[in-house]
Amino acid sequence: MGIADVDLYVPKLNFVFGEADVLCGTAIVSLCRLRQEYYGLDPDEALFLDRATKETVHELGHTFGLGHCPNSKCVMHFSNSLADTDVKDAHFCDQCRPKIIL
Repeated sequence: MGIADVDLYVPKLNFVFGEADVLCGTAIVSLCRLRQEYYGLDPDEALFLDRATKETVHELGHTFGLGHCPNSKCVMHFSNSLADTDVKDAHFCDQCRPKIIL
């Protein structure tokens, strides 16, 4: 698991909060856009840590064989924006948890 403090990009997307390589079992998360300060807002350390936790668990979920989940509360739900990240929980839903491959 890598943690970066720069913007990450993949082809056909304007940015990503993180990326995982399922075959290699590696993942990376960018902290850059998870901070309130990136958007010109006052810092909120608790919110930043919550977002970083969710995105890290999400990318690790991919390394454990999970895909994206349609449940907007599940940590494996795709985050297209910070609103998506803020809405979801930091844990796997009842549908995803049994699918984890260790």
